[in-house]
Amino acid sequence: MSNYQAIAAVTAALQQMLLPPVKAAVTGANVDFKRPPAKDDGKGPFVNIYLYQVTPNAAFRNDDLPTRRSDGSLAHRPLTALVLHYLITFYGKEEQLEPQLMLGAVANQLQLQPALSPNNIQTGESTFGLKSGLADQIERVRFTPTALSLEEFSKLWSAFFQVEYSLSVVYQASVVLIEPTDQTPLEALPVQTRKLYVSTFAQPTITQVYGKAGIGQPVVPGDTLTIQGTDLLGDLATVTTTVQIGNVTVTPTPTSITQTRIVLTVPATVKAGVLGVQVIQQLQLGKPPQPHPGYDSNVAAIVLQPVVVPGAAPSAVTAAQVAVGITPMVQPGQRIALLLNQTSGNPPAAFVFTLQPLTVASGNLTFPITGVPAGVYFIRVKVDGAESPLTLNAGAASGPTVTIP
Repeated sequence: MSNYQAIAAVTAALQQMLLPPVKAAVTGANVDFKRPPAKDDGKGPFVNIYLYQVTPNAAFRNDDLPTRRSDGSLAHRPLTALVLHYLITFYGKEEQLEPQLMLGAVANQLQLQPALSPNNIQTGESTFGLKSGLADQIERVRFTPTALSLEEFSKLWSAFFQVEYSLSVVYQASVVLIEPTDQTPLEALPVQTRKLYVSTFAQPTITQVYGKAGIGQPVVPGDTLTIQGTDLLGDLATVTTTVQIGNVTVTPTPTSITQTRIVLTVPATVKAGVLGVQVIQQLQLGKPPQPHPGYDSNVAAIVLQPVVVPGAAPSAVTAAQVAVGITPMVQPGQRIALLLNQTSGNPPAAFVFTLQPLTVASGNLTFPITGVPAGVYFIRVKVDGAESPLTLNAGAASGPTVTIP
């Protein structure tokens, strides 16, 4: 494979390949490569080669394999496959048909020798001091004419500001393969044994998730979570089914999983708030079996509500602060608010107090309060938008409460 100098090497080799037939067609003619000039500069007849566009080669780009193994080591160098588009323009005395003579010589040469030979490449590289490795490329760089309509030619030439049209043709050179030279793939050990695994493709799907209280009811820490869906149970011999709840992975017991239902307990380490629930099926492959990426379900959302724990926090309720014990523990960075609603009054007073995000996880929160009259208040804590539930008695709220002196 060639390195980053390959593009310049193609241009240099093309210039050296076209120079002899152009000189033979028109005495004193030269081959140059630069932006098309605004007009004939009076330096005599010449052919101008201009690389105006580079596009990816679709065949090689789609054929490229992953370059790294699962452990991150380099399996093979990444490959860049390019197609070069050249605008070849002819300048000379029109009255002596010099542009047309040179066009005929170029078209004939590229038809007789459509591919760059190693000798062409080495000659071009030695002229400009290049070392691209293009001569060793397995795929030869081949030139083919590009048929452009009059409208396409007009658009192409309009890209050159204040440059008059001159007799020209367009060729494309394909394919140029570039690999980095500063990366060395690590050779893996030879394969000792081979095993073939066959499994039916069954994408797990979650239709709904709910807690012990039922659909639409609060989900609290330690609750029993039910996941309903389809294809939730993989082949027990080759598939390990886990459930991702927020950033915590839970492995249900085999007896709690069926094709349409998974039942598990919400871990105490899951933080309160809006959480994503996803079923992940890992394939157990190899000897000994090792987990490999398999099938993932869609992500369903639940709201895990925090719970105020009576007596879990110090009894520090004053007119200036309220201490609250809460589960699960509040994690650093979570938004926290205290909600107080007076149990009596017409209308009952309500207050909201926020707390700065914690720097360490804690289950004991102390909220500074101001302007709260003495009395009994229902107390709730909101964490990342999830409110702790109230205790209901015959449909009416009965707790938890706090007495502000």
